[in-house]
Amino acid sequence: MTKGEITGYIDVAQVVLYAFWIFFFGLIFYLRREDKREGYPLVADRREHAPILNFPPIPAPKTFLLQHGGTSTVPSGRVDPTDIKAVPVAPWPGAPLTPTGNGLLDAVGPGSYALRAETPDMTLEGHPRIVPLRADPHFMVAAADPDPRGMNVIGADRLVAGTVTDVWVDRSECLIRYLELTLATGGEARTVLLPMNFGIVDRRRRVVNVDALLAGQFADVPRIAGPDSITRREEDRVMAYYGGGTLYAVPGRVEPLL
Repeated sequence: MTKGEITGYIDVAQVVLYAFWIFFFGLIFYLRREDKREGYPLVADRREHAPILNFPPIPAPKTFLLQHGGTSTVPSGRVDPTDIKAVPVAPWPGAPLTPTGNGLLDAVGPGSYALRAETPDMTLEGHPRIVPLRADPHFMVAAADPDPRGMNVIGADRLVAGTVTDVWVDRSECLIRYLELTLATGGEARTVLLPMNFGIVDRRRRVVNVDALLAGQFADVPRIAGPDSITRREEDRVMAYYGGGTLYAVPGRVEPLL
């Protein structure tokens, strides 16, 4: 081998392998930095260790154009103003939290939610994505499926919570997202939404069973502002209420099975 010769012991496959390693490292570095545009810097339970940045550093702010107008700059530097209504069950860092009040409304554990935009999710055409059937006559319940309208909603205590009056559909996905029901209790008639994935339709008995909540707890389901549309934040709050019910609806649910 002559002096300065490299092709004698470095072949093309080896060069390609090294190039792939360099590319793959750069890709991981880029993706790991980009996913820090939200949620960072981390805040630790022990304030002397906050903030937590880790490697790689947080990227410089970037402004994105939104599909239906407006912009979003991330990282925004905005601090989440949510007041956590919970306390640790043990003194060590990272201990589970337990609600200090109503677990269905305290935004803790399965009942937590993000402060998303107070605007409806939109279709590509710029229309509200999730609407009741009364707002879009082009959609209907398939003839082969049970129509839940008129069915009673039964809570986990096997009591009637209300009656389904309409169905909310996702116009982009062509599926049912929510059931609208009128509550059976209370002097004032009011309507609330039930996420479809929390209800089980019993075709034979013509009822919708909901194990997440007791019948009386439907009265506190977060209300929505518009009669025929729901914002992203309202969606998260409604879903979080039922999610919180899976753990906090009755005291026995937070205890271990054994």
